[in-house]
Amino acid sequence: MMTPRERWLALFENRPPDRIVTDYWATGEFSSKLQTALNVTTAEQIWQRLGIDRPFAAGPVGQLKHHPDDPQANEWGVRFSSVDYGTGSYGEAVHFPLAKCETAADVHAFHWPSPDDFDYSVIPGQIKTNARQRVVTCGSYEPFLLYCWMRGMEQAFEDLLINPEVADAALGHIFDIHFEINRRSWQAGAGQIDLMYLAEDLGGQTGPLFGLETYRRFILPNQKKMAELARSFGIRIFYHTDGAARVFLPDLVHEVGINILNPLQWRCTGMELAGLTRDFGDKLIFHGGIDNQQTLPFGTVDDVRREVREVASIMRGYRWICAPCHNIQNVSPVANIIAMYDEISQNP
Repeated sequence: MMTPRERWLALFENRPPDRIVTDYWATGEFSSKLQTALNVTTAEQIWQRLGIDRPFAAGPVGQLKHHPDDPQANEWGVRFSSVDYGTGSYGEAVHFPLAKCETAADVHAFHWPSPDDFDYSVIPGQIKTNARQRVVTCGSYEPFLLYCWMRGMEQAFEDLLINPEVADAALGHIFDIHFEINRRSWQAGAGQIDLMYLAEDLGGQTGPLFGLETYRRFILPNQKKMAELARSFGIRIFYHTDGAARVFLPDLVHEVGINILNPLQWRCTGMELAGLTRDFGDKLIFHGGIDNQQTLPFGTVDDVRREVREVASIMRGYRWICAPCHNIQNVSPVANIIAMYDEISQNP
């Protein structure tokens, strides 16, 4: 039998793994519920019990407990509040430190975090604990999401059209800081890092969140630069975008050079699996595809098993990692999730 790491590496090298590769995304509330149901105490025990090939995450440790000018904010100056949604809670940004900026000079005057605020020396020790059993992911870059937290979501989107100099200034700082954090992290990883997390949510349920030209103007150039840096360290690109992002995929594949596409929300317009595999199956590893908008939370065990078989049939002959198409929510029955992994284990 292959190790989880060997299965991922087989996909990277376009070789068949010994079985379908699996991964796991879920809220903390659901993971706690699953641990209780399985009578285990750690996440690793979940992975072993259900045969999940989840990557191992490494990264630098932040030295700052809060922003120097705001003891209630994180290092970016953003304050979060826990918002209850009935079966759990999410941290939502409630204070936006760039909200009152009117010019690029205002943005530059903000007390930005520094790459020096992180300890990179911990990374080799983190990787050593993995004992080469799982692929290692380290480094991330999701600039517009962070800009929304710092500016306010409505204002951030407006900036792209009516305040481009403010958006350019802020996104420039965000890129420069992440570029150097990632560079130092990957240097500390000494060739033992396999993946980075590159992301931007580009789609809603029925269509794009940006025009294609807006994406190419504000987001694409720095995504390309970050991906090129990763490749210079031999690191592959795990790309996350929610929703109906079909119009952006040619740029992501041919310009950014992503290797893995996540999360395959096939109920969203244009994201049908047959079309994705037809157009990009020779270039991408597909990650996700088991629906968590309807099937996993509200379907029966039989519905889940049926969907796993259907998706596996579509993906046969392509490189695919079976996983939920985003975080499993706490409303989902544990039996459905166990059924998902059990069914995939039986699929040759």
